[in-house]
Amino acid sequence: MTAFGDLANEPMSLFMLALASFLLYLGIFKKYEPLLLVPIGFGVLLANFPGGHMDVVSAVEFPEIKKMTLVQISENFGIMNMLYYALIKTGLLPPLIFMGVGAMTDFGPLLRNLRLAFFGAAAQLGIFSVLIAAIAFGFTPQEAGALGIIGGADGPTAIYTAIILAPHLLGPIAIAAYSYMALVPVIIPLVVKYTVSKKEIQINMKEQDRLYPNKVQIKNLKLVKILFPICLVLVVSVLVPSSTPLLGMLLFGNLIKEIGSDTSRLFDAASNTIMNAATIFLGLTVGATMTAHTFLNKQTLMIILGGFIAFALSILGGIMAVKIYNLFSKKKINPLIGATGLSAVPMASRVANEIALKEDSSNHILQYAMSSNISGVIGSAVAAGILISFLS
Repeated sequence: MTAFGDLANEPMSLFMLALASFLLYLGIFKKYEPLLLVPIGFGVLLANFPGGHMDVVSAVEFPEIKKMTLVQISENFGIMNMLYYALIKTGLLPPLIFMGVGAMTDFGPLLRNLRLAFFGAAAQLGIFSVLIAAIAFGFTPQEAGALGIIGGADGPTAIYTAIILAPHLLGPIAIAAYSYMALVPVIIPLVVKYTVSKKEIQINMKEQDRLYPNKVQIKNLKLVKILFPICLVLVVSVLVPSSTPLLGMLLFGNLIKEIGSDTSRLFDAASNTIMNAATIFLGLTVGATMTAHTFLNKQTLMIILGGFIAFALSILGGIMAVKIYNLFSKKKINPLIGATGLSAVPMASRVANEIALKEDSSNHILQYAMSSNISGVIGSAVAAGILISFLS
């Protein structure tokens, strides 16, 4: 009745149990993305005990699962498969998490510095560069798209794209996406060290605003904040309809936040109850897809390497876009702001601000960096929609 015999017959399960323990260590003791690494790590732990029936099975290996009801899936394959096929395979949880993210996001910095939003678009360079490279290395276009989206530095977006384009790669893609998001305080300084000079880091954004003040001032910011998500969802839904599930829920969450007391109960549910429940089930079920036979292969190593390259190239893309802009503009922009064009909000902005303050204790760029950072969330969702439109 014990699992000792099965573990002896499947020794690679021991490696996966060690990996699960490492993820839990990072989340609990190192505090790297604990809200997701802890449930993902525990999901890996549950899935790799032989005989526990807590691993998620592939519809390729068991095609009959597609025709089963949720009750039948639970009876034949266990409760974790029921949760996976109800919540993950349907693509339900990532949009719910985006709704919570939207409810906790303030678009004010973006609206006050709209010109900085373009660097969030430039930071999507890593997605499409790695997409092309991955195809050259033998990945299918769908697998390459799911791999490239890691460069957007947004876990729910990466998971949503993988569910649609390459569900068999969901586990390693999720681990790579969230691991590199947790390593933003390491990766951004590393890229900045080799691409940005000390003089550029010392560009003071407040001083630039004093020398070259903005010609347009927003008089009623609250009204603009309410109208912005409505207008943006209309535009994006027309131009890139496949990005609507993610971006639409992000903007809805933001709208109920900005309306105020009239929708405070909706805001509380989106940012707390729904967000927390969705995060728990997302982490556990994604972790449960990571068994030894699906995770321990050459393709997984290439995904982890490709994800890092995509991440670094996205940071580089934002930095280079600022450098090019500065060649033609009197009003200079600190390249650190371009480095925050990732979706890792607000960690990327805090890291950039800390780098700037080390060189000049008066150079606070947090609010400026948040403009590019928030636009990166929108940019990665749009990029995911483009990939899904062309590749699914």
